[in-house]
Amino acid sequence: MNKIKTLKRLYEDYTKKHLNKIILSILLSLFVAGSTSSIAYLLDPAIKEIFVKKDQTLIVIIPIFIILAFFVKGLSLYIAKVLMIGVAAEVRKDVQVQMINNLIDADTKLIDDKHSGKFISNLTNDVNHLTNLISTGILNLFKDTLTLIGLMSVMFYQNWKLSFIAIIMIPLASIAARSLGKRITKVSFEQMDRAGILSSYLIEMFKNHKLIKIFQKEIYEKNRAEDFLNKAKEKGRKMQVVFVRASPIMESMTGVMIAILIYYSGKLIMNDEIDINNFFSFLAAMMLAYQPVRSLATLNIVINQGIASAERILPIIDEKSKLKSNIDDKELNLSKGDIIFKNVKFSYDNLNDNENKIITLNNINLKMLGGKITSLVGHSGSGKSTILNLIPRIYDAYEGEITIDNQSIYKTKINSLRSKISFVSQDTNLFDDTIKNNIAYADMDASDDEIYNAAKLSYASEFIEKLKHGYDTKIGENGIRLSGGEKQRLSIARAILKKSKIILLDEATSSLDAETEDKIQKAITYLTKDKTTIVIAHRLSTILNSDKIYVIDTGNVAAEGNHDELMNNSEIYKNFYNKQIKT
Repeated sequence: MNKIKTLKRLYEDYTKKHLNKIILSILLSLFVAGSTSSIAYLLDPAIKEIFVKKDQTLIVIIPIFIILAFFVKGLSLYIAKVLMIGVAAEVRKDVQVQMINNLIDADTKLIDDKHSGKFISNLTNDVNHLTNLISTGILNLFKDTLTLIGLMSVMFYQNWKLSFIAIIMIPLASIAARSLGKRITKVSFEQMDRAGILSSYLIEMFKNHKLIKIFQKEIYEKNRAEDFLNKAKEKGRKMQVVFVRASPIMESMTGVMIAILIYYSGKLIMNDEIDINNFFSFLAAMMLAYQPVRSLATLNIVINQGIASAERILPIIDEKSKLKSNIDDKELNLSKGDIIFKNVKFSYDNLNDNENKIITLNNINLKMLGGKITSLVGHSGSGKSTILNLIPRIYDAYEGEITIDNQSIYKTKINSLRSKISFVSQDTNLFDDTIKNNIAYADMDASDDEIYNAAKLSYASEFIEKLKHGYDTKIGENGIRLSGGEKQRLSIARAILKKSKIILLDEATSSLDAETEDKIQKAITYLTKDKTTIVIAHRLSTILNSDKIYVIDTGNVAAEGNHDELMNNSEIYKNFYNKQIKT
């Protein structure tokens, strides 16, 4: 992305709306520049009138003016910085909101490919660099430029010959800073990547803490952690080293400049071409100019770092969901609830070349009748879960058609489609919130009685009412404080509360003890009564009474029928049954 285009985009999208505050901070920069310049200028009459002529009046007036100048400078700078801090905070919020909104709206397929740690790094570190560009960069650019102009004016007023010597050093400093800026950009990218990897590792530590304990891998993980931190340290060290390289360059240049000026001004004073008071006023202006020159010289680093971060952030913001409703899409009108797959093909590859795609589903034809239970069986990885994910358009098939009551789901408003569907999975997804709020997630407008009834029907009330805080109990990240069966019952309660006409069950009773499975099965029976239900189950005992069973094998429909028919016609199904039921 072109730097100019990036800066223009940042202005149009984020800073333009705060233009009044930015302009006010720039105007305040005029007071900063003016007061700084006046301090240098006042040294001339101070030395001449107080120390040489011993004027008793000015010995009071000039110090008062100097104090006033410093006060105006401090107050103006304070207000300007507060204004720009506010602008930066607003921009930070706007950028982060857009990034998170984009994450929420993104297709699941895109999320599957995202690196969570890098996203967190983008959301924090990169956004900080971006807002630093806006807050520090804009203010310093105008403040230091105006201050430098004011001080240079004082210097030229005192002696134009000395001023030209001082001016020579400014482009040299800029050239040095530009070279450092290019290096900063490269190191910044490397540091952000490393920060992202470290964030991902920390997320894994939280998720897999039990696993580490069970397999006694504490030492191994500590070594991994140290390795990650060492690499992050090295990238951070490189970044700081590049930053501090500016110091010896600037200090050396300043030393050379002062030495030359003292030598040359000494010659001028000896030849009576300049007064001592003019020299000290000039020297004060030059020394005060040191800070803005240094700031402007290193501003290139801040700009490069901010632009580099923007170039990582903006593509995330611009990444649009492919799964979205069109203007002419219609509401889904359910009657029977028949779901039909016609020659459906699907691949997780993002390749445009269909011939090179790795096919997950190949020419799938299914008919799932409304109000009936349809079950999908097959080996892990056969494509069963993918079929379920295609119905609410978590993913989209790249070929074929899926209809509900003869209405194409691809010509139906996505929100309308998903409002008719409830999903209960073996991987129960819960939030770090109260039990009540987790159930109510299905319907935020539900009354307390409706929530309690859903919990009762799902047999969740049995354990909820035993808890100290009941429905107000915080369950921890992804329900860490609950058992698998308890989490599953909350998931079913949520589905009951939604009152959907289409129910998708993905291994909903897997890995549960017999007693818990029995309760959950009863809850599912209530949930699925007179609903279009599609079930995936490893335990065939739970689906023997299904109206229709499809055997899915390597992305194809290998067989279909009820239990008895499949026992006679499908070797795959018969083998499943014999291994599970008869053993």
